[in-house]
Amino acid sequence: MTQPAENTVAWFQIGSDKPAEVGKFYGDLFGWNFTPDPNTDGYDLITYPGGQGPSGGVMHSPDASANHATFVVLVRDVAATVAAAEGYGGKVLVPPTTAKDGLVFAHILDPSGNNFGVFTPGS
Repeated sequence: MTQPAENTVAWFQIGSDKPAEVGKFYGDLFGWNFTPDPNTDGYDLITYPGGQGPSGGVMHSPDASANHATFVVLVRDVAATVAAAEGYGGKVLVPPTTAKDGLVFAHILDPSGNNFGVFTPGS
């Protein structure tokens, strides 16, 4: 699978307290497929027909207040990107975190309060 270019939107995430309903909705609407992520409990991977691999995910939210849709940008260095974002007026929502598979991610609020993520792939 070809890795997307750095500093581009390479992933999206939908948070839902009704993940089965969301999966059916987007599956019926766009033909997306949903499978449980073997590395993360409460997370489903989204693939498109004809896609090279997962392009997004559904995070199972505990309640509707945590529902969201956000984009995630591939970066070279998550910690450096978080520091730069703070310097430009962003706020850290989730600090750099390493997943079981080595993926490093963080969530940032832009100056107008929009949540987006950054990540560096794991092994």
